[in-house]
Amino acid sequence: MSRALVLTIGEPAGIGPDLTLAIWRQRSQLSLPPFYVLGDAAFLARRANALGLDVPLKAVAPSEAAATFNFALPVVSIDRAITAEPGRPDASSAPAAIEAIRRGVADVLSGAAAAIVTNPIAKSVLYQAGFEEPGHTEFLATLVKEMTGKIVQPVMLLWSPELAVVPVTIHIALKDVFAKLTTDLVVRTGRIVARDYKTGFGVARPRLAIAGLNPHAGEDGAMGSEDAAILLPAVKQLQAEGIDARGPVPADTMFHPAARKQYDVALCAYHDQALIPVKTLAFDTAVNATLGLPFVRTSPDHGTAFDIAGTGRADPSSLVAALKLAARLAERTPASVLA
Repeated sequence: MSRALVLTIGEPAGIGPDLTLAIWRQRSQLSLPPFYVLGDAAFLARRANALGLDVPLKAVAPSEAAATFNFALPVVSIDRAITAEPGRPDASSAPAAIEAIRRGVADVLSGAAAAIVTNPIAKSVLYQAGFEEPGHTEFLATLVKEMTGKIVQPVMLLWSPELAVVPVTIHIALKDVFAKLTTDLVVRTGRIVARDYKTGFGVARPRLAIAGLNPHAGEDGAMGSEDAAILLPAVKQLQAEGIDARGPVPADTMFHPAARKQYDVALCAYHDQALIPVKTLAFDTAVNATLGLPFVRTSPDHGTAFDIAGTGRADPSSLVAALKLAARLAERTPASVLA
């Protein structure tokens, strides 16, 4: 890969820096694609020392990262000093996390980086600093609009070899799902998933299973009318467009092994309906990939884990999987398709 991936620092007080340093030391054994970190080299040096890790750091421009990766961890400065200690976010945390995401999006949009991988953020820390987006995924769409003028619909895919799921509504309260879930939203989400799964994942005709909203997908109206009124028309519309979609499928019977063989991606009505099964099946290896963007973005499917930050006990499996998936998608997906 001629261009490196860009990896954001994430929440500095969390496990993201720990994992970043640890996996670079194992880059050969893990067969990692080259990446550079958007952050603060002095901060990373202090964390490496605290963890007892011998990690040489080199300040680089993005174009130098791939050639640097084999002998030093490339760091591109965000021009902000980071002072947070493990498990203790401070006033430097939110500005650093936000600036790294902003710079990462700029780098990948300009072509300086092949794809963006984002370390975990702590939304509560960002909210306290005035962050107005519901989450990471929505912020990426805002940045795309700000930098290109293009309005995009980000689609949150949680992918693992065992299961791939998409929450159609994402970071909203459960009580708001009924108002936000519409036939049009399901159809637009299904289109994006079908397109990006074909181009990025190489699935010629992706099979989409639409999870029912109510118990037993409404039980013919006995347990709610939304499945028939909202989801069924969406399935029919997707089918009319040549997309292999089925449902609504009762959610309580679609995640066991035999059922999972019948589809490639499950589209779920709300956040926990999607994330509970995938985190149960693949907590350490699932990857968060954002579809619908004009670039490839992935992230480990876990949080900041403040309680074990700085201890060296965090499992790097999901970050490793996120980097490998980002490289795979970037190689398979032409820029013309993403644009």
